Amino acid sequence: MKHDFSCRNKTRNVYILSFHCATKKRGKFEEMAMAFSALLKRTSVINSAIGGFQASRAFASVAVGSDLISAASDVSLQRARSWDEGVSSKFATTPLTDIFKGKKVVIFGLPGAYTGVCSAQHVPSYNRNIDSFKMKGIDSVICVAVNDPYTINAWAEKLQAKEAIEFYGDFDGSFHKKLDLMIDLSAALLGPRSHRWSAYVDDGKIKALNIEKAPSEFDVSSGDVILQQI
Repeated sequence: MKHDFSCRNKTRNVYILSFHCATKKRGKFEEMAMAFSALLKRTSVINSAIGGFQASRAFASVAVGSDLISAASDVSLQRARSWDEGVSSKFATTPLTDIFKGKKVVIFGLPGAYTGVCSAQHVPSYNRNIDSFKMKGIDSVICVAVNDPYTINAWAEKLQAKEAIEFYGDFDGSFHKKLDLMIDLSAALLGPRSHRWSAYVDDGKIKALNIEKAPSEFDVSSGDVILQQI
């Protein structure tokens, strides 16, 4: 009885090749699984940090009826400007009385310039409603973030919103600390930042105040919401 050893060898080679391909595919799959697992862990860290923050604090030391100027009486903000403008102004800052006293102001705070929700949704919601705010007697619409005034100036120009909205930096977070509106976003590599919020302020008095439960959310602090509260 004769055996076809050539056929057996060919079959054996096919098995070896198939096993080799399967091993390579399994290796690729394991690499993808490890990368996905790392992504899930990082997302979990960020969510835990935000969730822990929510659970451990009461939002804001101010409320409707509070005097915003008195709440942060020793604080000044930094008007958005270029570096050269900063030098020529001798790095002047703006007291809260100049911003709020005798004026009707809509102000909104956000985690930071060039971040996702802030750029794509938050600022645009005020920019597109600027005429409606003016029709309701609002003297100024203000955006403030824990950024230096030079970064926030470049960002405002990129968003083409500087003509409609007044942008201010809170470079060391002093303003938001006084209002108890700081949040630690180190998990997202941002460090101490502002929560996402909005307010309608009349002569320094808070008439409406909206604070998001998490900085990634955008449910109550939009321009459309505050417009209905004026």
